[in-house]
Amino acid sequence: MKYVVIQAFDCPDAWYKVLHEIWYKGDSFEVGYGSERSKTKKLNLSIEITHPENRPLVDDRAPCDMKYVQWYALKYLWSGVIEEETYTYGSRLREPVDQVEEAIRRYLEERGDRQVTLAIRLPEDIKKRLDDRKHEPPCLSLIDTEIHDNQMHLTCYFRSWDAYAGLPANIAGIQIFNEALVSEINRRGNLGIKTGKLIFHSKNCHIYERQFKIVEELLKPGEDSRRKILRSKQT
Repeated sequence: MKYVVIQAFDCPDAWYKVLHEIWYKGDSFEVGYGSERSKTKKLNLSIEITHPENRPLVDDRAPCDMKYVQWYALKYLWSGVIEEETYTYGSRLREPVDQVEEAIRRYLEERGDRQVTLAIRLPEDIKKRLDDRKHEPPCLSLIDTEIHDNQMHLTCYFRSWDAYAGLPANIAGIQIFNEALVSEINRRGNLGIKTGKLIFHSKNCHIYERQFKIVEELLKPGEDSRRKILRSKQT
């Protein structure tokens, strides 16, 4: 099992670097059980994004746009139940304990608190549900938080992560979630905390076989040069 550490400037940079590392260094892995049985390329990896607040949050070639990212952040992460979904990350963060509210209260009491971990995965998720494919265990298992140097840093764990289609919306949405969390703490406490780094870990960050041609095209040398030009203009 290969393990890779990726350092990225912002969210689009992280997406591109993850795809590059998986495509050229990834292990072959055939998914035997889960939401999709497929051959994949995958890595066990960590990502450090130093300036996730930088706009745009989504690369222009990612298979999602800001309209979707905003919906994902506010409806799927920040708020609760969505009727057509068995659960959302937000519903698990809000019930039976409103962990987001408790996180806000704890940081208003003590900014040096290092115990504010938001858990999404539940103990019963270990059970295999052959009769309910919609009830897959969450890919995002936890969001750990810490205020350091007056910045809110988030560390997140994904047990499984679709690098091409899921990752760009996930990291952009989590940045918006962090901005909402910081905004609420600042509003209630009359504080000036800012968002900080986003750090991610995943044991199985992957590209599905059906995505191979798309990723190969995206990583062509000409596209790499184009991307560097765009990044220099943005930063």
